Order: sequence, then C-alpha cells, then structure tokens
Amino acid sequence: MRVPNFVTVLGVRLCMTAEGLFTLYQIPAAVFSAKGASLKEKFGTAFQEPLTQRLALRFLRAFLPNSPVTSKRLIKSYPNTGTALVTRYEDVVEVLDRNADFEVVYEPKMRAITAGENFFLGMQDTSLYQRDVSNMRLATRRDDVSAIVEPLARRLAEKLVAEKSGRIDMPPELSQLVPAAIVTDYFGVTGAPDSDLIEWATLMFRYLFADLSGNPELERDALNAAAACCSVIDRDIANRKASGETKDDVIGRCLVMQAAGLPGMDDVSIRNNLVGLVIGAIPTISRAAVQALEQLLDRPLVLASAEQAALDGNDKLFAAHVFEALRFNPINPIIFRRATRDTTIAAGSFRARRIPKDTMVLASNLSAMFDPLKIESPESFRTDRPWGDYMLWGYGLHGCFGAYINRAVLPAILKPLVTKPGLRRAAGEAGQIKTDGTQFPTHFVLDWGYTKGHSD
Repeated sequence: MRVPNFVTVLGVRLCMTAEGLFTLYQIPAAVFSAKGASLKEKFGTAFQEPLTQRLALRFLRAFLPNSPVTSKRLIKSYPNTGTALVTRYEDVVEVLDRNADFEVVYEPKMRAITAGENFFLGMQDTSLYQRDVSNMRLATRRDDVSAIVEPLARRLAEKLVAEKSGRIDMPPELSQLVPAAIVTDYFGVTGAPDSDLIEWATLMFRYLFADLSGNPELERDALNAAAACCSVIDRDIANRKASGETKDDVIGRCLVMQAAGLPGMDDVSIRNNLVGLVIGAIPTISRAAVQALEQLLDRPLVLASAEQAALDGNDKLFAAHVFEALRFNPINPIIFRRATRDTTIAAGSFRARRIPKDTMVLASNLSAMFDPLKIESPESFRTDRPWGDYMLWGYGLHGCFGAYINRAVLPAILKPLVTKPGLRRAAGEAGQIKTDGTQFPTHFVLDWGYTKGHSD
C-alpha cells in the first residue's frame, strides 16, 4: 500500500504532469492513424477507442481535473444549462455521493416507459425509493446469486459454447442469451421469446442512458418496446395469479409480498420494477462480457494467465482477470448528474470548481479508475487490486442494483470461452466488435482450436 507522505505524493504528481504532457503527442498520433476520410471522421473514430479516451482523461486529470463549466449542452436528451467534467477519483466520488446536490435525471423517461409511474432507477433518495429498493432486495436475495443465478449462467454458457465447433458470434450466440435466461428463468418473465426481450431491453436502455442527443426515432422505438414489454409482464403477473402457481422466482416472491399486504407491491408497481430489472440486465451484462474479453484478447500474456486460472479452477483469480480487463473499458466511461443548486466541487482545494444550478456534471468513472493519486500503478494490468478500486457499475446510491449478479455472471459467461485453446478474434472485419449503430455489441466473432503456425 502506498504511504501517503509528502515525497510520495510529490513523485506521483510529477509523474502525472509528465504523462499528461506526453499525451499531447499521443493523442494527435492516435487521431491521425485512425480510420476516416477527413480529420473530423478520424477524430470521431479515435475517440471511440478506450485507449484514446484514457489518454484524454490523463491530460485532464493532470492539468484540468474539474473542467470549467461550459454553456454547451453535451447531453441534450435531458434538461440542463451546460456541462462540467470531473476526472479525479475523489471528486467523482463526491459528485456521486452528494445526492441532494447532484440528482439523477431519468425520471421523465422512466415515466414515459411505464406510461405513468417512476421506478427506483430514476428516483431521488426518498422514502419511496427506499421502499421500492427494499422490496426488490427481498425479491432478489443475495443468496440467490450463488444458489440460482451463477449456476444458471454457468450451465447455459458451457452448453452454448460446447455446441460450437471452433467459432462463435459472441453477442447473439452467448452474451445476450445468458442474461435473457436470467430474465426468464429467475425473474419469471416468460411471455416473450428471448429475441424480443433482448431487443426491447436494449432499446429502452439506449433511450434512458445512452441517447445523449434526444433522437426522436429512438424514442419512438423505445416506447413501442416499453409498451410491448410492459404488456408481457402484465400478462405474466395476471397468468400467475389466475393459475395459483407458486413458483419461487422474482415474480412469485413479489406476489407473496403482495398477498401479505406489503406497500408498493400492487401489480403495476411489480411490473414497473421488473421492467427496470430487465433493462438493467440484458444489454449491460452482454456489453460488459464482450468488452472485458476484448481487453483480454489484446493482451496475450494476460489472456494466457486468465486461461490458466480457469483451467486450475481458481475462480477468484479468473474473475479478477475479468474485472481488471473491464476497468480498461467499462460499459460507461461517464456517469451524469444534474446540479440541483449552485454548489462547489472539491471545495477548499486548488481544483475547486463552482457548479451553477442545472449544470450537467459528467463524473468520469473511467478516469477515476486510472487516477494515480488513488489507484496504485493504474496503467498496469493487475489481478490483486482491492474491489474498492473499481467503479464499473456506478457508485453510491444509484450504483447498479444488479452489481452482485454481474460479479458472478460475467466470469461464468467468459470462462468456457477463455478455456478454449487458441482463442482469438476471427480474421478480418468479423473479428471486430460491431454495434450496428446501437452502442451495444451486436457481433463479435471468435475462433479457437488453431495450432501454432496456423495462418488466416
């Protein structure tokens, strides 16, 4: 552990300054080497790459950790008057901890999805939020992760990979299907095929969290998906009650709580909370699995180490490889909050920044996980990091509700693949992650089973 004395801190800060200056060479080199016919296209392509994003954040952490507030509205899909960017670990945590000063903004779109009510992903820290989260914690118990969810994910992932002969298109043939099975078999949402659940969840997630420009076509498609998903869950609940079935899944447990008269467990509230779970499960788990595996593939020695850990049955070490890989490219590089009043970030420090009311604050969790003032040897791939170094699924009050599920399911999805001998990207474009404009992986073809000296 680093000793926080003056000499150590001074050394870290000097390194930050030197590395920040070096990015003035690295970033232009990344832009000019990127694909694109024009400089604008090259710039856009370069900054889609997590490495380029990390270089830019490295510069900001060194010289402008809390950016001046600009009147430019980078996020146009929610009301705000301007934008500020926060990059230091300490300040990112501050923004995400100060819930009364920096609010989640999703409520209007949450209400659009349910055609009425908000659900806890879009709530402030109120009694209603605490009630609904507590209810769903009772329905999705921590013990279920090891007893039900992880075994379900592991068995299905092993089966899906075993059915393939040396090639798999990871999203549609593995990483989307496992969380879809969690939705059907564990949540109890059974009234639609997996393909529909995957499409609906992805559209709704994009509409809520990934659409920064307020795309009217996406809004239309997402609300159509929401109506279809709500209808299916309404029907599942009604069928369960009519049949008297007492299945021990999330819907079944919610209905038990409803019968006991627990507040917040009427049919519509159950459905709204289940919609939130569906949105949070499928696209995020699939994307995280793909992006973690890509980072492993980019590091052959690390991939070999992960493979050995998996073959040795050292699941803890294998999981550490997965989450360290995801640190280099998390599913969301920023988390945004809106200032509820005029306030200050990092008050009393040289980097203090005044934030006017209604400013959208972009708290970069990607940057926080590479802050050398908090993270030891941040540019090194290490499997011995404490879990507190990671900010993979948010932080604080609105950290991911399913974080414990994610921690179990992601290694379960990836282990059958990583243990395949000679795992690699497919040749050519097929071996590159495709999103088809959705921001979520739709295709990523992998091969295995080749021998040394094999050529494409």
